[in-house]
Amino acid sequence: MKKLIKSKLMIIAMAIIVFAAVLTGCTTNNEGGASPSKGQEANPLNEEKEIVLAAARDLSPGETDAYYTSSILYVWEPLIGLGDDGAPIPQLAEKWTNTEDYKEWTFKIKEGVKFHDGVDLNADAVIKNFERYTNMKTKGSPFYSFNVEKTYPNLKSFEKVSDYEIKLTFSEPISTLIFNMARFGSAIYSPDCFDVNTGDFTTFAQGTGPFKIVEREKDQYVLLERNENYYGEKSKVKNVRVKVIPDSQTRYTALKSEEIMGVMDLGAITPELAAELLKDDQFATSTSKSTITQFMAVNGTKAPFNNEKIKEALSLLIDRDTIVNEFYGGHGTPTINILNQASPFAKEIKPVYHPEKAKKIINEELNGETMELDFIIPSYGVDRYPYKTVAEYIQAVLSEVGLTANITILDGAAFKEAQKNGDYNIALHTQGLPNAEPFTIFSGYMSSQGSSNIAYSLGYVDERADELIEKLKITMDLEERGKIYDELQDISAAHPSDIPLFEDVNLIAYNKKISGYEATIYGTTLANMEWSN
Repeated sequence: MKKLIKSKLMIIAMAIIVFAAVLTGCTTNNEGGASPSKGQEANPLNEEKEIVLAAARDLSPGETDAYYTSSILYVWEPLIGLGDDGAPIPQLAEKWTNTEDYKEWTFKIKEGVKFHDGVDLNADAVIKNFERYTNMKTKGSPFYSFNVEKTYPNLKSFEKVSDYEIKLTFSEPISTLIFNMARFGSAIYSPDCFDVNTGDFTTFAQGTGPFKIVEREKDQYVLLERNENYYGEKSKVKNVRVKVIPDSQTRYTALKSEEIMGVMDLGAITPELAAELLKDDQFATSTSKSTITQFMAVNGTKAPFNNEKIKEALSLLIDRDTIVNEFYGGHGTPTINILNQASPFAKEIKPVYHPEKAKKIINEELNGETMELDFIIPSYGVDRYPYKTVAEYIQAVLSEVGLTANITILDGAAFKEAQKNGDYNIALHTQGLPNAEPFTIFSGYMSSQGSSNIAYSLGYVDERADELIEKLKITMDLEERGKIYDELQDISAAHPSDIPLFEDVNLIAYNKKISGYEATIYGTTLANMEWSN
């Protein structure tokens, strides 16, 4: 994976200056920042024929979800998108400027764009979305929860400057605003499709994307239709149906039987099943780097992992190369960095595997005592990833140091409850990048009062990390922030709050009867997909 250490400050500067000035009018999609590429015209004989795909979870949770759908369905678009390098890029906001003190930000809205319901995208519509943000304050989602205080901290006012221009005013400086807003931080919808007070949707989500929702059955499927009035390159097929098939083996069988033409989203297909599928030359796979990191969480509020030495030794005890190569088919990059390399602020920190040192530390700290541990894994993880096999590997490694891990598979709600209540010792989970601002990751996991620290009972306390996180709140210079981010990454690697295992890969599979369907950093090239000639 290409390292961005040396160029990240240049990327940051470009995000704020060059993209704002040079790329005015740039049209991009909301999955990895590239607009649907121009290719051959859709086959008129096939474009009317529906393409059926599948995902492990419902990608359109509906009316009470913060976004109604995942961004990978291309229904809604944000003001600020994300490029393949993890840097913010213009999307519905084609350029922006800020005052020298970073308290006022002005955004120029793209003209000539309509929502799916025919309403014009303009300053009035965007202002209504900001009213929704501030009134609902927080709203949950299986993708990334929305929190107005985290995305727009100290937002004082928002106002219309002209028909296609808005201004945001903050009571405190915020130099990283566009990083906060990227993708999920600035999703925009027609003001006629939501309750501005509760934030709930009153109709299907009416976005500006190349697809619109025409039918939906919760936990069953969502039917998308091409947006004929899309301002950019239109979808090559008229309809796409995305089914919900939670079980990985069932998704595989559906592919083989041609019930579906492809799979998408997190853990679309396990590496083992992908390899099996490729034995048939009718099928193909596609991979891309991902914003997702696989973690091993440990309960730091009780023994044995309230002992920091044992927690750090556990990281040394696990052979991440074995996990990636043996259980994930080589799809992944071992890491001990809490910050995924998809972030422009990430630095390379290679993992250390030192089982002898780890065993010595654990034996000394436990003084030969044996313990039984509760090892929990979520059922949704088992449906997407080889979690059970990975857990059994870790179980075997722990047994060598007198720690007996009892593996239990819990449904999603029970898994979260067990973590919150501290009723576990070890757990497997994922964490992605909700936007381009790493403060969310650092504050959530490394602050002693961090939301993830508390929700996962990590029990993490590091005085220097707390000091640096507080310093970030008042540090506006991007170069200085970069230095703080670097130090926080070093602290996390040496003294982990949550133990990173590896950076995941977005792996998808499809029938060769369709083409133009590729994995992206977050999603697929859905709008480029078409029936093969």
